[in-house]
Amino acid sequence: MLKTTPSIKPSEVKKDWVLIDAEGVVLGRLAVLIATRLRGKHKPQFTPHVDCGDNVVVINAAKVKVTGNKADQSVFYYHTGYAGGIKGRSIRQRLESRHPERVLEKAVERMITRGPLQRAQMKHLYVYGGPEHKHDGQQPKTLDVGALNPKNKRG
Repeated sequence: MLKTTPSIKPSEVKKDWVLIDAEGVVLGRLAVLIATRLRGKHKPQFTPHVDCGDNVVVINAAKVKVTGNKADQSVFYYHTGYAGGIKGRSIRQRLESRHPERVLEKAVERMITRGPLQRAQMKHLYVYGGPEHKHDGQQPKTLDVGALNPKNKRG
């Protein structure tokens, strides 16, 4: 008897909405959990070439925790496009800036496989620096990341 692995089609995908409160949660551990949810690897019908993940809403992204000295020592570099225009900002500077949610967005983006599928999956991530979000109509299920593992939540 021939056994085959089922491959889900894009029309058969059922996307859920998940709400995560990032206050006090460690940045890397949260990013791993969000990347897993966006890709759909937590589902039994996961298919690598299909966007079968959930829609993830993250609130309080500005209150995410960074362990050790990474807040000051970990520097993100970018280039302005001009000669000698390389600049860098630490995680603490980025979290205290105008768009603190970009720290979490970049951490998740770097954990998802690159390509067109990554760009499609990242469109299902909604990150907000404060406690307010505009996705109440979708009735997202809350996911308590701090309760999943004691190491997820610090201070």
